[in-house]
Amino acid sequence: MDVFDWKLLCVPAVVLPSLYIYTTSVVSARFPALRNKRVCLLIAHPDDEAMFFAPTVMALARPETGNHVKILCLSSGNADGLGETRKRELARSGQILGLRKPDDVFVVDKPEFPDGMNVTWDTAKISSLLTSAFAPNMARARDGDTAPAASIDVLITFDAGGVSGHPNHISLYHGAKEFITALAASKPGWAPAVDFYTLTSVPFARKYTAFLDVVATLVSWAFGADKTDKQRPGGLVFLSSLAGRGSFTTAWQAMVSAHKSQMVWFRYGWITLSRYMYINDLRLEKVKGR
Repeated sequence: MDVFDWKLLCVPAVVLPSLYIYTTSVVSARFPALRNKRVCLLIAHPDDEAMFFAPTVMALARPETGNHVKILCLSSGNADGLGETRKRELARSGQILGLRKPDDVFVVDKPEFPDGMNVTWDTAKISSLLTSAFAPNMARARDGDTAPAASIDVLITFDAGGVSGHPNHISLYHGAKEFITALAASKPGWAPAVDFYTLTSVPFARKYTAFLDVVATLVSWAFGADKTDKQRPGGLVFLSSLAGRGSFTTAWQAMVSAHKSQMVWFRYGWITLSRYMYINDLRLEKVKGR
């Protein structure tokens, strides 16, 4: 192969990243965003926040947004006996991704939520935990004249596909939906006290295309998200730049330097090729009371 052929091959290597970087700036400036919200990211295991939700956390935790982002993790990921180590790693990762303080990360770690690829968590128990944590006075709202209150404005977790198909991830979706449904039912006719967003699962062919999945993501958002309600966007897109603060390299650092216990050889492939390290698109779940 001569020099001219090599130059042709180098063109996409320069043009595609450049186009992606330009797209990130456009999306950040023009697409719907959340501001001045109390946000809870609900995850199943330490490292979920970095491997799947890093673009979301970094975007929402930027000081200029006025948001306060917290992470609630329902297990310590103790399947291999590393639970205490992984708790510390999660706290470190949260700081790298932009959370205000270590106390903004909380790990439940109860026997009813064991880490396991063959374990489905009880929907009612997840819903009950979320009620106790964020809406302990829900029952009173049914009899009063005030809107149901909650200590968060936005709840974010996996969708029904769980992104990776992990049953613990899928359990979070059903438990969170049960909580939001009960909250909506506590006062029919009132606007939902908590907006419920889920991370979109994509087909395998898209999952490992890194930042190149941006085109499919934006097309999906354009045709699939409800854009009529400016206060409660039907869809959110977060694109991380390729370098710098709050970028893909920050997400990489959260995995490599914080979650050291999880960095076996194949994880390097995931954090390089997974579109979730670069791109998150969320959908607002339309939940009605019973």
